[in-house]
Amino acid sequence: VQLQASGGGLVQAGKSLRLSCVASGRIFSINHMGWYRTAPGKQRELVATIYNGGLANYTDSVKGRFTVSRDNAGNTVDLQMNSLKPEDTGVYYCNAEIRPRLNTRPMNYWGKGTLVTVSS
Repeated sequence: VQLQASGGGLVQAGKSLRLSCVASGRIFSINHMGWYRTAPGKQRELVATIYNGGLANYTDSVKGRFTVSRDNAGNTVDLQMNSLKPEDTGVYYCNAEIRPRLNTRPMNYWGKGTLVTVSS
């Protein structure tokens, strides 16, 4: 199983970016997908996650500005980031809980990080 993220970059405060992550490989089912970030000098934190059925959770600092979504096939998770702030700067990691086969337990997978830099 691999998670491939894309969409990071450098933007000015107030602008938007969209991150996308695709899960590929041997996948029986995906329980949830989402995004974490590591800001400079801080620990990795959950940004947003979305479960089967569409229920989504967000960290307080991004509520109302970020939207997490999954495609119909369920293997892609996007993060639409609007009204970006300098404090949103960090490396963003795609995360998914995936069951590779019917007779295996769900496991946590991570993609390589993508850097988001928001200038003031």
